[in-house]
Amino acid sequence: MSHGIQLRVMPYDHPDAVELNDQVQLEYQARYGGEGDVTFLDPAMFAPPNGLYLLAYDGSGTPVASGGWRSQDENDEGYSDGDAELKRMYVVPEARGLGLARRILAALEADARAAGRTRMALETGDQQPEAIALYLSSGYTPAAKFGHYRTYESSRCMAKPLQP
Repeated sequence: MSHGIQLRVMPYDHPDAVELNDQVQLEYQARYGGEGDVTFLDPAMFAPPNGLYLLAYDGSGTPVASGGWRSQDENDEGYSDGDAELKRMYVVPEARGLGLARRILAALEADARAAGRTRMALETGDQQPEAIALYLSSGYTPAAKFGHYRTYESSRCMAKPLQP
């Protein structure tokens, strides 16, 4: 499956993106209980140049991974001016271990940097050790909590400067 992987810019509301989002929501429910991630996301938030949404497709044209960033500036949810917030990073179970998350993350960081964003920020949770390991190994460090889940004990916020 690792051969022929293509990253494509897609709208957040594209049917393939919706399908992967539904899958990640089921995973959130399995790991945390409840209804999944209820953070409000409008497809327009991921429209360039204020964001980007990527899907990875395998050689057969099946969507196998996703991720996006959206612009944030200082607000009452704890974001800082110049933030790019990482959202909906997900790899289907059959494609895990192929480096797709790392590849998508690098592409999103490069795009956010090119759009003038100065920091990539993300929120994950304590029941996602694979995600935490990816981010730590990619240069992210713990950050002050921000976003919808900033008051949750299980929330883990991280950030990385986007150097020009």
